[in-house]
Amino acid sequence: MIPLTDLLLFAGAALLVVLTPGPNMIYLISRSICQGRKAGVISLLGVIAGFLVHMLAAAIGLTTLFLSVPVAYELLKWAGALYLLYLAWQAVKPGARSPFEARQLPADRPHKLFLMGFLTNLLNPKIAVFYLSIFPQFVSPERGSVFVQSVVLGVTQISVSFTVNLAIALSAAGLARWFVRHPQWLAAQRYVMGSVLAGMALRLASEQRRSA
Repeated sequence: MIPLTDLLLFAGAALLVVLTPGPNMIYLISRSICQGRKAGVISLLGVIAGFLVHMLAAAIGLTTLFLSVPVAYELLKWAGALYLLYLAWQAVKPGARSPFEARQLPADRPHKLFLMGFLTNLLNPKIAVFYLSIFPQFVSPERGSVFVQSVVLGVTQISVSFTVNLAIALSAAGLARWFVRHPQWLAAQRYVMGSVLAGMALRLASEQRRSA
């Protein structure tokens, strides 16, 4: 199975990705600020349902890919490195928007909140690319079932995302007010995040394939 050190490294990568502003974070923060914490939590449950779809699709796809196309690892490794560099640029580029600048959203019923959270995540290219490019770097056929390894990674990523996004949804209004009063921290966060992501991209590009 996956060594603990690799699992912790993957959890760190998942943490960085979930902290990088994207459709999920912007939607959850906006929903929580506009309609309250309960609405934010219901929307988050929809987001988690979307993660389950991504995870199962990636697990099935990677199992097939590793068995039929051995060179796929190298291709996905470079795709993962480029993806991390893209996220780094998104964090530091001029005019990058803070997710704490909430959009105005109308009040919705619980079933629609869940559905909108689900669709926001299901159609989120950031998550799709993460599952396709980062996952393979931590999976090795020599360790056993690729499907089981993918599920373990998926559960880890979902747990990290749920914990972070739950904290954000419950504290969105207070965080938004704090960042309005301390805008310099938004800029600092962006550059620290961009630097760490770029470093991970370089490390990923220089790595050899993991073995058992």
